[in-house]
Amino acid sequence: MINFTLGEEHEALRKTVQEFAREEVAPVIGDFYERGEFPYEIVAKMGHMGLFGLPISEEYGGMGGDYFALCLALEELARVDSSVAITLEAGVSLGAMPLYRFGTEEQKQTWLPKLTTAERLGAFGLTEPGGGSDAGATRTTARLDGDEWVINGSKAFITNSGTDITGLVTVTAVTGVKDNGRKEISAIIVPSGTPGFTVSKKYSKVGWSASDTRELSFADVRVPKENLLGEQGRGYAQFLSTLDEGRVAIAALSVGLAQGCIDESLKYVGEREAFGRKIGEYQAIQFKIADMELRAHTARLAYYAAAAKMLRGEPFKKEAAIAKLHASNAAMDNARDATQIFGGYGFMNEFPVGRFYRDAKILEIGEGTSEVQRMLIARELGLR
Repeated sequence: MINFTLGEEHEALRKTVQEFAREEVAPVIGDFYERGEFPYEIVAKMGHMGLFGLPISEEYGGMGGDYFALCLALEELARVDSSVAITLEAGVSLGAMPLYRFGTEEQKQTWLPKLTTAERLGAFGLTEPGGGSDAGATRTTARLDGDEWVINGSKAFITNSGTDITGLVTVTAVTGVKDNGRKEISAIIVPSGTPGFTVSKKYSKVGWSASDTRELSFADVRVPKENLLGEQGRGYAQFLSTLDEGRVAIAALSVGLAQGCIDESLKYVGEREAFGRKIGEYQAIQFKIADMELRAHTARLAYYAAAAKMLRGEPFKKEAAIAKLHASNAAMDNARDATQIFGGYGFMNEFPVGRFYRDAKILEIGEGTSEVQRMLIARELGLR
């Protein structure tokens, strides 16, 4: 029989992160959000807890857990705040995991002990200003000049790329042309502070206001040829693998936001009165919350299923796309319904649901738009 009950270790982790989110994050994150300030102290505490090293082996300073453990942590954090959750997701899934999956032993020993403790954050430079979902249209270039890569180009919407503790950005760049005429794309590690590597000021964003997102530019940036991550010309395949894992993580984060909307709505409808009754006694409100629970529950099952196939080493591209698509839609719909339940108060920044509403939309865009997820699902079904 299928058993959806969490094992002891996973349940203990979930409860630990839930307690941290409620006691350490929830009381202060609203102020960080409104100021657009990165929560360094919270990130440091998460580093001390080992959250940034959950799926990485102890050999490199990690916790020796699995990717599902990271997903559980993301869900619990996002029940309270998505800026903190995306900082963890990007730091692990996009910052550390490419190094862990494809790095040389020297690269792993150099970077992972710092990334797993959040002493440093890593970022993944894929998206470009004119590229968007068309990652294959990469224009950033890297050419070998003796023993160095010379990188020129720009990247957009890169999370964790400009904090005071950012240590590196892994950049995808065109390094040649294949026999079939297509671009050869490789991944190259660029340490922060490298001459010619410029980080713009933070974007003014609709949501995720306490996270770090920036545009990057590279003007004759030189790094050693040993900074190549994985095989030359395999960068495209590597980042597709990275994104498959990341979509499961974003699905978990989306479920957290969807569940947070339910949590806040249940508290509010038990207190708010209208026409002489608690509004939770009205069937219209009850049905709305029932629909919210339906979305969160099924989205959770979707990311559980995708994570299970990933951990078993089975192909999970379709399941990851389904989970990401369904969970991000659930987050957006639940945020809209929660805001409606709160009425005018839902439009006020002092209430978490207002923050949830602002944070939800990007989940249908980042790490593959909803349209891209539908395209991937169709392809996995054999439709070309």
